[in-house]
Amino acid sequence: MKTSKIIAAAAFSLLAAVGAQAETYQGVLATPTFNSRATVAAEAVVAAHSANPYAEGASAGVAPAVAGYVDRADVQREAVAAAHSADPYAEGANAGVAPVVASSVDRATVRAEARAAARSNFAAL
Repeated sequence: MKTSKIIAAAAFSLLAAVGAQAETYQGVLATPTFNSRATVAAEAVVAAHSANPYAEGASAGVAPAVAGYVDRADVQREAVAAAHSADPYAEGANAGVAPVVASSVDRATVRAEARAAARSNFAAL
C-alpha cells in the first residue's frame, strides 16, 4: 500500500514538473534600432506640433457653425429679462413672497417673558 502511494506521488510530481515550463518574454513592441538620433529628434518635433490623436473627439474634426433661427436682438432681450427676473432655482422661489403675519402679542410682553425664562434658567444652574 505504501509503495503504490509513493509511486503515485512520484508520478504526479514528475507530471507536474514536466507541465511547469517557463515562458520566455519577447517584449511588447519590436523597436527598430536603425534610426539615428537626428531622425528620432525630427520625428519628435513633428509629433509635438501635430494634433493630439488621443484627444476626445479628435477624429470628428471641427463642428460646423450652426446659424441661429432667432434674431440676435431677440435673444439679447430674452437674456436681459431672464437676468432681471427672480432666481428660479432659489429655495422657495415658487412659493412667492411670504406674507407678513402681524402678531397679536405685544412686543414688550414677549421680551418680559424671554427675560423671565432666562433668569429662571440661570438661577437653576
